[in-house]
Amino acid sequence: MRPVVCMITAPVSSSPAEEDLLRRIASAAKAGAHLIQVRQLRLDALPAMRLVERALRAVEGTAARILVNDRVDVAVAAGAHGVHLRSDSMAAIRVRETAPSAFVIGRSVHSAEEARASERAGGLDYLLFGTVFASHSKPGVSPAGVERLAEACAAVALPVLAIGGITAATCASAAGAGAAGFAAIGLFANDAIEALPQAITGAIAAFDACGRPSPT
Repeated sequence: MRPVVCMITAPVSSSPAEEDLLRRIASAAKAGAHLIQVRQLRLDALPAMRLVERALRAVEGTAARILVNDRVDVAVAAGAHGVHLRSDSMAAIRVRETAPSAFVIGRSVHSAEEARASERAGGLDYLLFGTVFASHSKPGVSPAGVERLAEACAAVALPVLAIGGITAATCASAAGAGAAGFAAIGLFANDAIEALPQAITGAIAAFDACGRPSPT
């Protein structure tokens, strides 16, 4: 599977915005997104769970897996496929001990040292490294750059996904640094829903054009 494509949801604050988000999730899943991370930090547990349940229905019939950002209770209660942990969140191995079988667990990291420590601690399926390029969703954050991404990728056996400023133009650089794929918010949120499949396939093609072997 090359590359691993992860959609991270933009915040929603109204019913129309939620309906738009669910249409984007369905479109991204049909276009080949492998992971869709529901990141809604401001929602209370019950509305968050209901949104995740609707997201699960939106990806039915596709290979996409729904993950919940950091909220293990919401992920398990809603029947999500997994959870993505913040860099300062609970130990993945603790989640693994109580999570359903085949639960996907990822973690955000910001350096090669943090990547190695996270891998040693166990329980993870992938790592998310960033912010690689300048990003509108992280204003004021200095990008790590492709050299630090390459260091993190070389430091671990786990697949490392690049995040931060991911576009079709930057995907090739992420692939060249050894990333197994990419994650993004803006790539999936900024254009019309009708343009989303083309944006995804364009980013995948740019990543593949680098010609690096896919991790297994």
